[in-house]
Amino acid sequence: MGHSLAMQALRGHPWHMVILIVGMLLTLLLAVAVVGLVAIPARREGRDLLTPKGEEVVSRVRERTGSAMDAARDKVAEVTASKDEVTASKDEATSTKDD
Repeated sequence: MGHSLAMQALRGHPWHMVILIVGMLLTLLLAVAVVGLVAIPARREGRDLLTPKGEEVVSRVRERTGSAMDAARDKVAEVTASKDEVTASKDEATSTKDD
């Protein structure tokens, strides 16, 4: 039953795209399996996965990402603080009208 539904859904579609997508998914699964079989045991044994130059690149990226995150947090805090001030002033104006 499921096979006939799939065949009806694919009828009229170009088969080369289906074959391409299935092939790409299989390749991705194979790549994940290779990384799992090689990198994870090596990391558990304490071996470095990157060259010293690769480690430098990763550390630079982490530093830049950290400083960008700090700047983004500061901007969000500024915007949030200004919105809180506006909300507080509106609340005060509303409470004085009620009195």
